[in-house]
Amino acid sequence: MKLPAHSRYAHSAIIHRAPYSWANGTNLALLVVNNIEHFAFRAGMGSDSTGLNPVQNQRPYAWRDYGNRVGLWNLLDMLDELAIPAGHNCNSAVLDHCPEIAPALLARGDEIIGHGRTNAERQDGMWEEDERRLILESRDVLARHNGGRQPRGWLGPYIAQSAVTLDLLKEAGFTYVMDWPVDDQPIWMNTRDGGRILSVPYSVELNDSPAMVARHHTGREFADMIVDQFEEMLIQSEKRPLVMSVVLHPFIMGQPHRLRPLRQALRHIMAQRDRLWVTRPGELADYVAGLPAGTVP
Repeated sequence: MKLPAHSRYAHSAIIHRAPYSWANGTNLALLVVNNIEHFAFRAGMGSDSTGLNPVQNQRPYAWRDYGNRVGLWNLLDMLDELAIPAGHNCNSAVLDHCPEIAPALLARGDEIIGHGRTNAERQDGMWEEDERRLILESRDVLARHNGGRQPRGWLGPYIAQSAVTLDLLKEAGFTYVMDWPVDDQPIWMNTRDGGRILSVPYSVELNDSPAMVARHHTGREFADMIVDQFEEMLIQSEKRPLVMSVVLHPFIMGQPHRLRPLRQALRHIMAQRDRLWVTRPGELADYVAGLPAGTVP
């Protein structure tokens, strides 16, 4: 039987790969990745505290907008307190709508990552030319808010891609993506020009949106998941390099009752910082790109 397949990457079991360590000599990299999003009012897509596909009236819009007005600033204060660098997946529309966000991220030295125009839409159902336009528009708006530096990484709204997204991203100058939750190590993905683009691990498990909006976990349960993931991956990393990502949304984890257990979980991890490479996705991608050819599948 021949199943539908793709040619983006070949099969590679993690147990058969070349050994390497991260930039500081450790074997476990920690990525804290935050999603900053803007939505259409009473239209388009967007989740709600009650579920993934609510009626788009004022209540779910306001709940999500809380993230940009309050929740983000709660999260940034916590990250400052714990001295944790972060990457931020930004809708381009949010930086135009909320002009104080980009300067705050740049002041921390954090990374701004492409995340489409708005999470009121998704790109996987678009014609190729429309998707190209979306990618270029998002790239150029983020560059304008980032001192002229275009983003190098991309996460599609709703972690969605079309059949040609990787090709369009490579052609637009992006060097890594986070849409393929296929591995606990980075892997190279093939593009139609004969080149490649890096897949950086981005969790759909340690991700507050599916955990709390879809599966209705509590903030405390999510914090316990973070600690359990860390403790287990720290042991596994004695054998091979791994990437642990923690994925946040300000309108979810920026809520005070969820922020408290999150802070406790991250403080627990930071107590063993000397055994980690606490970094940002772009820095990890740069390091991987500099490894000897064939090290990373």
